[in-house]
Amino acid sequence: MTNKSLYKDMVWKTLVTQVGGKHYESFKIQPARFINENMLPFAEGNVIKYVCRHSLKNKKQDLEKAKHYIDMIIERDYSDVISD
Repeated sequence: MTNKSLYKDMVWKTLVTQVGGKHYESFKIQPARFINENMLPFAEGNVIKYVCRHSLKNKKQDLEKAKHYIDMIIERDYSDVISD
């Protein structure tokens, strides 16, 4: 398991620039930094990303995407169905 203290105060050179737009530049903490420093799984990270950017980029579509990932998490972690 990764030692979480290794990421404390880490400077992420890749967060200085954004490829494909400027919709994250106004945030005090970029979603990518928050997601990486908290070592969140893929689906949870996408929920945060889409919720943060919805008003700056794709509006309702980004909220629908976040909702899709939430449904994915619910199915993954809380499904009563056991597949063979």
